[in-house]
Amino acid sequence: MRTIRIAALACAVLAADLATAIEAGAQSPNVSGFGRANRTPGGEEKKPQYVPPTKQTEKIFPLDSTWTAVSINGKPFAGGDRPSFIIDKQYRARGYGGCNTFAATAFPLRDQHLAVGPLALTKKPCDKGLAATEQAFFVALRTAAQWDLVGSQLVLKSPNGELRFDRAL
Repeated sequence: MRTIRIAALACAVLAADLATAIEAGAQSPNVSGFGRANRTPGGEEKKPQYVPPTKQTEKIFPLDSTWTAVSINGKPFAGGDRPSFIIDKQYRARGYGGCNTFAATAFPLRDQHLAVGPLALTKKPCDKGLAATEQAFFVALRTAAQWDLVGSQLVLKSPNGELRFDRAL
């Protein structure tokens, strides 16, 4: 008995909806689904589907590659003993500053940032010009905050300068 009452109520609701649609002047009283677009003649315009913007793919720092310095702040390194470094897969940086060798911990971070820990240096005596250049290299390397691959060069940017490196063979 209860099922009959529910069916009668559903028929009454559909009949009222059909009567309202006919009074409103609807061309086709087809009800073919749920939602407003299915009840109006011709349907509504379809809105374009939302497509999220594509994020630039993040570059991966080239671990286990040796890099030889080309310039610091646009000034090229002279001579055959140019500074160089490598960061291995255990995030250990080591290299040569032009006179002394160094070691440190270095972590490539998200968004092409770089964190370089304190440098452990040898204390080999150098001439004053080379020592000043080496010191500028070490300060720029230690304070490097961002990195980028521009063409075939690695660029380290810091508040104390910009270092450019070529990949060593």
